Amino acid sequence: MDQLSAVFGALADPTRRALLQRLAESDATVTELAEPFAMSQPAISKHLKVLEQAGLISRSKVATARYSHLEAERLREASEYMERYKRFWARSFDRLDQAIAAFTAMQQKTTADESATENSSKETTDD
Repeated sequence: MDQLSAVFGALADPTRRALLQRLAESDATVTELAEPFAMSQPAISKHLKVLEQAGLISRSKVATARYSHLEAERLREASEYMERYKRFWARSFDRLDQAIAAFTAMQQKTTADESATENSSKETTDD
């Protein structure tokens, strides 16, 4: 599996996204990371292993504690990948805005032409 696929696979899980969000604040142990979740420390460890394999975190040992650290570079790469599609959608929405504006202008012109024709018909029948 390529690195970008591993990153998106890791980000697909809400628990792992929450863990990354927490690690953006500071490094933390498994115990600290597990606190807000209704799951066991081994389950959190499995999530951390997926994040580590994707290159999103690194882990280090200090005395008996094992700390996880956010590796934001992989997130930057994923963000750059998504940015290309953001530009695509922005251009698509710009074209849609232009089409809607042209359609609205055409509708307004048609309505104005119909009103002018209707007024001209009334003037002719009033004579």
